[in-house]
Amino acid sequence: MIIINREDFPILNKDLIYFDNGATTLKPKCVIDAMNDYYYNYGANIHRGDYKISLEASNAYEEVRNKVARFINAKSANEIVFTSGATDSLNKIVFGFMKNYLDENDEVLLTKSEHASNVLPWLELAKIKNIKIKYIPLNQQHELTIEKVKESINKNTKVISIAAITNVVGDVRDINKISKIAHENNIILVVDGAQSVPHMKTDVIKDDIDFLAFSAHKMLGPTGVGVLYGKTKYLEKMAPIEFGGGMNQYFEVDGEVEYKSIPTRFEAGTPPISEVIGLGKALDYLESIGMDKIYNYEKELKHYLINKLKKNPKIILYNESSESGILAFNLEGIFSQDTAIYLDHYNICLRAGNHCAKILKDEINIKNTCRISLYFYNTKEEIDKLVEILEKSDDLYKIIL
Repeated sequence: MIIINREDFPILNKDLIYFDNGATTLKPKCVIDAMNDYYYNYGANIHRGDYKISLEASNAYEEVRNKVARFINAKSANEIVFTSGATDSLNKIVFGFMKNYLDENDEVLLTKSEHASNVLPWLELAKIKNIKIKYIPLNQQHELTIEKVKESINKNTKVISIAAITNVVGDVRDINKISKIAHENNIILVVDGAQSVPHMKTDVIKDDIDFLAFSAHKMLGPTGVGVLYGKTKYLEKMAPIEFGGGMNQYFEVDGEVEYKSIPTRFEAGTPPISEVIGLGKALDYLESIGMDKIYNYEKELKHYLINKLKKNPKIILYNESSESGILAFNLEGIFSQDTAIYLDHYNICLRAGNHCAKILKDEINIKNTCRISLYFYNTKEEIDKLVEILEKSDDLYKIIL
């Protein structure tokens, strides 16, 4: 059992039950304080000023790059690129590297349970390069199996781009095995880690991941900053897709340009300095608890939640077998947004809709669901309250209308 000081999270001082951690997580006071400390005491730009507070800001920023590298076990901090989020990271991978790497009729494998950020860039690249996008079939539990991965590969397959944990079905993919299969077939593996890096131990060396994308705000950090990890050999071949100050060595009027080495060449302009510093504190907080403890606790909560909800005949569950803290459900005959509005009346926050996975409907045969996404600061007592309110849902429309 994880025991935290809920006072670490100022927003929890309110009468609030927060089950929308797949969208964004709450922020502990230490993250907020670290960002405020930057603005109060050394809020200068980085890598530009020859004065003390600029050097202090630069050092604080780069130390977080080292922390991220340690957190995911990258070989070098130079393999860590700060971006505006997982979406930005995936776009940089697709348009900075894959645009030059892939040729006409090359194939990219996705699944229909991927987030929009891991589908739309590929669809756009397909228009430009005439590559083929194919979807690995899911099993009856809407999960990705190793067998289906193997069956979907052919001589034209060049990339597999999948989430380690999907944001609606919540299935935990065996990235280690998928990586081995990919590399046996000279396929590059891109991993969307937005829902996995905050919840379970990530080791890019052990799992031999080629590219990894994730966001700070889904792991206690601030919005506006994310991480792109790439193996050095791929980052060296990746082209910047944003250009400006800070990422160039020099440029001349005749068009001669030289860009800086990795990772700086991918961080044009003034970066989100305070947000990166906040991410560093979030990593400290997570490491103080332990990622294995977090993952195991979330699974315990998920099993508790399912056992409670299954006693309610009005509840339809869509992914009770998945081994993550994500559960999709509906109240029978009730539109998902109406359920969410009803729960909000009791200060219970969860997500309703298609969750940016708009082609998942082809797999689960329903467009909109309610999603509970748990984190380590959630409790069984909060789940009991949710279950109680859902059991009283016969008066739902009296409440929300």
